[in-house]
This record gives sequence, C-alpha cells and structure tokens, in this order.
Amino acid sequence: MEEEWKDKKTILVVDDEKMILNLLEHHLLKEGYNVIEATDGVEAINIAQEKKPDLILLDVMIPKLDGLTVCKRIKNIMNVPILMVTAKGEELDKILGLELGADDYITKPFSIRELVARVKANLRKADVSIKALDEKNAPEPKDIKKTNIIETGCLILDLDRYEVTVNGKIVDLTLREFEVLKYLATEPGQVVTRETLLEKVWGYEYYGDIRTVDVTVRRIREKIEKDTSNPKILITKRSVGYYLAT
Repeated sequence: MEEEWKDKKTILVVDDEKMILNLLEHHLLKEGYNVIEATDGVEAINIAQEKKPDLILLDVMIPKLDGLTVCKRIKNIMNVPILMVTAKGEELDKILGLELGADDYITKPFSIRELVARVKANLRKADVSIKALDEKNAPEPKDIKKTNIIETGCLILDLDRYEVTVNGKIVDLTLREFEVLKYLATEPGQVVTRETLLEKVWGYEYYGDIRTVDVTVRRIREKIEKDTSNPKILITKRSVGYYLAT
C-alpha cells in the first residue's frame, strides 16, 4: 500500500465544508490521486510542509488564515501548484490570488469535469518544469531537431517543455502565463483583445473578468521585460488588447 501511495500524485484539498471535501476526495480518488485534507489555513500550511503534496486545491474562505494568506506563505517556502477556489463573483480574490502566486483558479459552483481538467493541466505543467530543470544542462544529440518551438523576436517558446526563453535566459511562468504568451506568439504583431484571451485561454466561464487578463499580463511582464513601465516585448494596444513585438 505504501508503494502504491508513492506512485500516485498527492493532492491537498483545503476547505472547511465537509460536503465539499467529501465530493472532491471521491472524484480525485477515482482519477487515481492520493488525497489529503485540511480544514483551516494553519493546518493547510503545516500539512503542506510535512507531506509535500504535488498540488493544492485551496479555498479562499477558510478559518484561522484565509486562503490568500495561505497561498502567499506556501509559495514563499515551496514551489507547488496552487489552484484557488473562489465563490462566484469574488473577482478581487481571483486577482489577489494571481498576484500572490496562485497558478490557477476556479469559481464555485464548478463542474467536476472542469476541476479535474485544471488539476491535470497544472500537474502536467509542473512535471514538465521539473523535467526541463533536470535536462537543461544535458547536451542534446546533434541529429535531433526541435520542431515544437515558436520563435518570435527575442522569445523562444518550447511547447513540449512549457518553457520560455528570453534573450537566451529561461524564465519561470505559471501554466496560465505560458498559455497567454503561447496564444499571442502564434500571431506575433497581431493585436488580440482581452475578450479573446479570456475565451481562448481561460474558457467561457471566465468571460467578463477583464482584469484577470491585465493582472496576468503584468505578471508576465515582470518576468520577461527589463522595464515594465516601458515594455518592448509584450505591448499594450490601448483600450483593445495586447500583442507581441516581432
């Protein structure tokens, strides 16, 4: 049994509603994950440090320490994907969560299919990032050519590794940040509206949260631009959207 536990991904679910915990545990176990639970913020931090989960599903409204504080503290001590769970209409919590380092968020009430898809996507991105870190210093066979690459300006996007290089330097992006950059890179120089980015990158249920795009773009710029007040790579078209310089 211990070997089976080690072979599976472990997800920490943090929520003070027992019904939600039971529901998520049931479906995540069906998907083949290990599940551990916490019902308040202090317990969540302690369990995260002790058990080192592969991903955390973190509700915003929890006792003792709220989810936003928990997200910030955990991100300061360990690099683990955090999927924030917010109540419908709590736009400020979504924005703050992204700014504090959350990798993704989902809004209650949510469909189990959507939640599982987001869990899988963020785990996959984390796996690719770890693999890329292990392999980045390994020499590549000269007879193998990379084909799943997008190059535009000073940016290189490796779609297999979920890796972005700026002027030869690898930058660490969350899954959502990478997907935004990837979408813009498919048509460099072409302005993409915020609404289009919401639809294509976040999905239909996020339509209307325009500030989500702006916050994500700001975080991307902090990682790829020399001067965020005068961006040269990811450019704003005022009142319309964004595009990548060619």
